[in-house]
Amino acid sequence: MGRGVAVAAPHPAAVDAAREVVAAGGNAFDAALAAAAALTVAYPHQCSVGGDLVAIVRPAGGEARAVLSIGAAAVNVDVPALRAGGERMPFGGPQTVTVPGVVAGWASIAALGASMPLSALLEPAIRLADDGVAVSPGLHRATLGRLDGVRADPGLSALLLDPATGEPVESLNQPALAETLRQIGANWRTFYKGHLAHRLADGLAALGSPLTADDLAAHRAEVTMPLTTVVGDVTWSAAPPPVQGATFLAIVGSAAGSGSQADAGSIAHAGLPAGADIAAGTTTAAGTTTAAGTTTGAGTASPTGAGFPVATGSAGGANAAALLTDARRAQLARDTLLGDPRTGPVDLDGLLLRTPEAFAGSDAGPKPAGDTVAVTAVDEDGNAVTLIQSVFQSFGSCLLEPGTGLVLHNRGSSFSLDPAHPARIAPGVRPPHTLCPTLATTRDGGIVALGCQGGRSQPWILAQVAPAALDSDDLAGLLARPRWIIGAREIGRDAPTLLLEPGTPDAEALTRTAEALDLLVDVTDGPHDDAGHIQVARLTAGTLATASDPRADGLAAVLR
Repeated sequence: MGRGVAVAAPHPAAVDAAREVVAAGGNAFDAALAAAAALTVAYPHQCSVGGDLVAIVRPAGGEARAVLSIGAAAVNVDVPALRAGGERMPFGGPQTVTVPGVVAGWASIAALGASMPLSALLEPAIRLADDGVAVSPGLHRATLGRLDGVRADPGLSALLLDPATGEPVESLNQPALAETLRQIGANWRTFYKGHLAHRLADGLAALGSPLTADDLAAHRAEVTMPLTTVVGDVTWSAAPPPVQGATFLAIVGSAAGSGSQADAGSIAHAGLPAGADIAAGTTTAAGTTTAAGTTTGAGTASPTGAGFPVATGSAGGANAAALLTDARRAQLARDTLLGDPRTGPVDLDGLLLRTPEAFAGSDAGPKPAGDTVAVTAVDEDGNAVTLIQSVFQSFGSCLLEPGTGLVLHNRGSSFSLDPAHPARIAPGVRPPHTLCPTLATTRDGGIVALGCQGGRSQPWILAQVAPAALDSDDLAGLLARPRWIIGAREIGRDAPTLLLEPGTPDAEALTRTAEALDLLVDVTDGPHDDAGHIQVARLTAGTLATASDPRADGLAAVLR
């Protein structure tokens, strides 16, 4: 019987995969990787071997590390042709595919603490792809939601639609993906420098992508010290740019919103290649590239303000309003820098006074809804993993490369075509990311791993539950509690809106604050996907606990 491991993931097949490796003696690293691989088979609308990965991990007794395996744009990307085609990057298609980082991310996580070989950790996923897996309600909804795109791609339509009726199938069979996973397990490097890389490059070329085998060979996962902030006895760790970790730390460490400036400065560097020095606002992160190509560094986020915005884990009246104000400032800073290429320097106070109509120019085009999976795992020895892997929008680029069976992400759609923009597209540059895994450690040895689906809203989704996740005796109830988010196009609204699930604590205070911030207010009919799918695993005083968000198709379990 293996050591006790608490695991949460958005699909039962992922927890079943984790259960198998824990029974064989695996730890939290092994469980998280087995679950992550299974999700690439069972949840192709939200993650894939053809996507990216960001994680925070901590080996028992060691320091936390951030793993960012974020692929870059092709060296041969034709930027003038893209600019000639319109003012914005395409929403999907071959020009939005950047180098997939998941495989290098798996290998980096395994090297930091796994006890079993990658081949064994991928075996449950391989069987799932060979034998078939039932289509979950979430995947069924996603297929219907992007049915035109699925029908337009031969690879996706063959996977997801009945050839006789054109309707969604009830189970997935993926022999090509099974073979790809088998080869990755035997030697993961072949995905980037070998026959598998060349097969993928040939398939990408046939789809019209400028990515080549040389682009794949140049990819490196970045392993670095995370950004951190200390609140009382708790140290929160999150990943540095180009992801949203600085935003979460700024919000979770500030009661008045001043920390949001860290997000503005950090996101300004979102288009920098791996290894670039970053110094922005109250957030700093310095990196150096080793001879092996792995980036190492150190970062500290030190937002001002005292205590959590939601100190007790409830919405907290005035604290709820402060959290909403923080979130709005962070959103405006991010959207000013990334969402609207025409916008100049950030003036947060001035932006708060602008009306919703002032942002109408950045709300054209398709809804950029994030599709992402989070896996959290903590074991009784103190090993901990929170990882997120993603294809960005539902089914990513809406392309499945048939030779490898990979759904290809569309992270490149986040680039700007403005040559003066911080997130401008250029050869070999990484796009900005929405991912936000976070880890908390306490002075008495406790540890909490948190992650969520939720696109651009991930930092403030997590901030609403993070404090209470430290010691709640009802983690499942905590994740089921009604939440709020803010957004516009990404949540299907025409103008910046506060979206409240029914029964959200302190809804009146939130509504008053929203109106003062020129936000529209909308109450959903019930629990809503846009409010995020949180996964949490925890070790406190030697006791494991875990929960999976009821908004997803997931499962949480303490495995032995």
